[in-house]
Amino acid sequence: MNFNLDYTPTKKQALFHASSADEVLYGGAAGGGKSRAIVMEAIIDALEHPNIESYLFRRSYPELEATLISEAIRCTPREIYKYSKTNHDMTFKNGSTLHFRFCRNLEDAYKYQGCEMHRLYIDELTHFTSETYEYLKTRLRAPKRVNVKPKIRLTSNPGGVGHGWVKAMFIDTAPPFVITRNEVYSKILNKTSCITRQYIPAYATDNPHLSDDYIIELENKSEALKKALLYGDWNVFDGQVFTEFTNNSEHYEDRLYTHVISPFEIPDDWQRFRTLDWGYTRPFSVGYFAKDHEGRLYRYAEIYGSPKDVHTGVTTKANTGLRLSPFEVASLIRKYEDKYEKNRHIIGIADPSIFDESRGSDGCIASIMERQGIYFVGGDNERIAGKMQLHHRLSFDERGIPMLYVFSNCKDFIRTIPTLIYDLNRVEDINSDCEDHIYDETRYMCMYSPITAPIKKEKVVDRGFDPLDLYKRPSFKNPYAF
Repeated sequence: MNFNLDYTPTKKQALFHASSADEVLYGGAAGGGKSRAIVMEAIIDALEHPNIESYLFRRSYPELEATLISEAIRCTPREIYKYSKTNHDMTFKNGSTLHFRFCRNLEDAYKYQGCEMHRLYIDELTHFTSETYEYLKTRLRAPKRVNVKPKIRLTSNPGGVGHGWVKAMFIDTAPPFVITRNEVYSKILNKTSCITRQYIPAYATDNPHLSDDYIIELENKSEALKKALLYGDWNVFDGQVFTEFTNNSEHYEDRLYTHVISPFEIPDDWQRFRTLDWGYTRPFSVGYFAKDHEGRLYRYAEIYGSPKDVHTGVTTKANTGLRLSPFEVASLIRKYEDKYEKNRHIIGIADPSIFDESRGSDGCIASIMERQGIYFVGGDNERIAGKMQLHHRLSFDERGIPMLYVFSNCKDFIRTIPTLIYDLNRVEDINSDCEDHIYDETRYMCMYSPITAPIKKEKVVDRGFDPLDLYKRPSFKNPYAF
């Protein structure tokens, strides 16, 4: 059967279609043709491979109807498919099917437990949590009868609840266009396999089908939204909580207008603290802080419970815990402090939940840790006040000096704090679906040693003589003066 698809890919879309990587993320900025690219990838792939089952996800059916489904119906010749409005399935004459599905959270993902997905497509990946994405990936498998290798194709803009883990997985690991190789060892099969990933950025200026008005509209958005949607900047985005956090390597030494600084030897007379946010399936976080004589905090070390690259120490699986017991976490803390904090007095401040006696038969988490000489007091868990305390400490004074510095070796603090977004239901609070574990223990530290809001000194500008200000006229005599 001869037919024509109404589609001419841009150069970036063509790279997306040609990629050999197992997982490919396409996008970055608005207007780069993401939705069309992922729909056309699914359609072309389905027509080339008979009897394959492809699943295309967004968070809701209204979003699917407005984007992927409408795009697929508009671009595909009517004579080669049947579409069921009831099932949201597009079935082609060669037996391949596109299943358009919604998935708001992990609970929704469990509904697809029995599915056999030969292809997985997700539009706007940062709207999904890492747990939801990882579970959907477990449904990806292809029996030998279909003669295809499973693959994943994804699109997204910066921002959203999944911004942090998407950035860690696709943006921070390699420059754009470079395919990374991630080796995974199977104990059952006793062999190592390789998963490849690639990020292909696209911008509105890459899309010849857009009008100039669209570019102008993006240019006139807020600075954060413009950087994210027009320039595809993954470091700044709309909805970001701690917009004041600054990591400027040019000022690591002079410590001006940057929160991240070069490590130095902490003076012995500075007070030291250890903070803990407990985690098992999600990361635990241990932070070490010192306070100088002006009350300024320095985060100088951290132990973060997530999978790491053995060579670089960089987190390889964002927001995923190591599933260590309280005893094992205490052992890591004990090992670190025996090596680096010998004979120093450290005040421990922790997530109040570790004192809950009902959480285990061996006693609460705090009591288990105490058996190894690791002691904590319960932190103040007032969320909004704690967030404001961190805002206060991140503020720069008129000299460019904040009340909180972070050593450059604290990589997970630097990685996660800028990715936090606001909760849509509790608009003053952090969205707890984000990777907020370091934030939480930092919040306990800030509440343990609170400061007052910095006073912004307004610069008085002398605009000279104002002819409309009678009191400033040289010839005016104030009738109320005695």
